[in-house]
Amino acid sequence: MNRTPINPWTWSLKLGYNQGEILEGVGRQLVCAGQTAVDGDGNPRHPGDMRSQLTLALDNLEAVVQGAGMGLTNITRLTIYATDVDAALQHFDVLGARMGRVGAAPPITLLGVTRLAIPSLLIEIEA
Repeated sequence: MNRTPINPWTWSLKLGYNQGEILEGVGRQLVCAGQTAVDGDGNPRHPGDMRSQLTLALDNLEAVVQGAGMGLTNITRLTIYATDVDAALQHFDVLGARMGRVGAAPPITLLGVTRLAIPSLLIEIEA
């Protein structure tokens, strides 16, 4: 797969993501359910701790992607749902470090939501 970043403006690059990407030669695609801060049995973890929940949600997303024989660089889009956008933004360095380590900068949308499926969850990542 060839990826060509589209960035009419450069401000998003400082935050670690592209405004758009052209994907060519896509032959295999994984669609992931939203990943949250739950353990292997589906139990919510880290109540009230946005940073820890974001980290675990990323761990879970990476596990799904790796289970398909792929890596974070194969992610072409992220949608992040947060019950507190300001708190999520305070901890976006976790996302930037994880994605930046492998040179991944997919387009990202961050949305504020009233709540997630399990009330103690603060953030959900969809790829």
